[in-house]
Amino acid sequence: MPDPTDPAALAEALRAPLLQISRRLRQEAQRVGMSALDALILGHIRKKPGVGASELASAERMSRPSMSGHIKRLEAAGWIVRADDEADGRRSGFQITAAGEDQLAAIRQSRNDWLAARLARLDQGSRADLAAAQAAFLKLLSLDP
Repeated sequence: MPDPTDPAALAEALRAPLLQISRRLRQEAQRVGMSALDALILGHIRKKPGVGASELASAERMSRPSMSGHIKRLEAAGWIVRADDEADGRRSGFQITAAGEDQLAAIRQSRNDWLAARLARLDQGSRADLAAAQAAFLKLLSLDP
């Protein structure tokens, strides 16, 4: 029997369930009226007001022209606005609007509700296992360059 803690075996065992959970959480964002990528971009702008399009594109590992399309859609929806850089008047960045904050809150609530409803159907031991795994998942994410 293979060692379940072997990195390759563990990756094989976790990959499919993690992808399925991720897909369902993305679907919750769409149910609220926004793509998961748009939610990520909004969240990045909220954490770093004044961020520019190039930095957003780099953060999401996409081309600047692709990011430009997402930015235009977020602006048209009224979820972000352009803001001049006070230190460099030639540069502008983005800020999230109150409507954008409301949209992020709605997505967060929808995702939390979906996940909490499923967690509530698990037994106490399974929930404890998942609570203990949270720290390991956060460490795993921190290893990303």
